[in-house]
Amino acid sequence: MKGLMILASGVEDVEAVATIDVLRRAQVRFTCATLKPSNDVITSLNNHLVFEESLKDLDYKEFDFLILPGGPAVFKELDKSAKVDEIVKYFCDNNLLVCAICAAPMLVGKHGYYKGLNYTCFPGCNEAIIEGTRVEAPLVHEGNYITARSMYYACDFALEIVSTLKGNEKAVEIAKQIKGL
Repeated sequence: MKGLMILASGVEDVEAVATIDVLRRAQVRFTCATLKPSNDVITSLNNHLVFEESLKDLDYKEFDFLILPGGPAVFKELDKSAKVDEIVKYFCDNNLLVCAICAAPMLVGKHGYYKGLNYTCFPGCNEAIIEGTRVEAPLVHEGNYITARSMYYACDFALEIVSTLKGNEKAVEIAKQIKGL
């Protein structure tokens, strides 16, 4: 299994970096790809991060799951990208795992993919979501979708991805590491 994380300038720092950290500790295979041709992004807190690839240089159909961190990037770049819409639709239409946190569930929900399901997102970011039921939960995993409400829950979000891909035992092991237990 190999995943794809899509990043753009304005990404919420913790949602990207904590998820990357936890997944790498668990040895989950994934690629971080930027929306723009350059491989760097400026985060919502003006940190400069450099990632592996640009979306223009890869075939997203070679990946088994999708991760979408939130932050202002969702509204400034990702929501306006036909390429991101194409990728989201591919993963959803093929019943692949799609993980979105904070504002990013909107990228999935605006196409109606949460129909009949519960999801969570940052308050107010559900206005463009046309199907599904937003619940006041930190984390929701229904069907092929994992959603988390906000940056505060980034580690829980990442641990749920680990649990889904590598089993609960691995998620507990990583949780103990990051908690210092």
